[in-house]
Amino acid sequence: MDHQLKITDMAGATPEHSSVIVNFVAAIRKQLRNSTCYVFSDNVQYRFIAENGEYKTLVPDASINCRTKSRRGNTCVDAPRFVMEVLSPSTENYDRGEKMELYRQQEIEEYWLVDWRKKQVEIYELDYENGVPKYYLWETVTEKNKELLKIMHFPEIFLTFEELFDEIGGEGR
Repeated sequence: MDHQLKITDMAGATPEHSSVIVNFVAAIRKQLRNSTCYVFSDNVQYRFIAENGEYKTLVPDASINCRTKSRRGNTCVDAPRFVMEVLSPSTENYDRGEKMELYRQQEIEEYWLVDWRKKQVEIYELDYENGVPKYYLWETVTEKNKELLKIMHFPEIFLTFEELFDEIGGEGR
């Protein structure tokens, strides 16, 4: 059985890339305690059926999933409600293209693209146009409008811009 696991060269991943993921998971984990939702870092796979009928396996940098009962090992078969990808030169086109398209097809409610070099978060929200799911850019959050940083579909969770980018330098570091 071909699961269409796409191997992406992560040689360009940096400590800053990993730190953003750890910062996010650390800030969210305690807030989800005693709920039916869990936050996961980049060690959980999701197996989806794409619109073309092919099975695809994706590993997001971070996700929030409230349907974790349907899984096999470290592979979840139900889509998470939230996904975050941290951009790197080797994965940015994939994260903005094919991966985003697969998340859209699975109707994942919220998708974040985080650029640690620019200290910027693009927040995409899923909505529907003539019954078809589509991502819309809700906001691009930077230092200038950092108070807008929020997980839209989990309003009870608080994450500050400073928490997300803790110990992360800017461009040129």
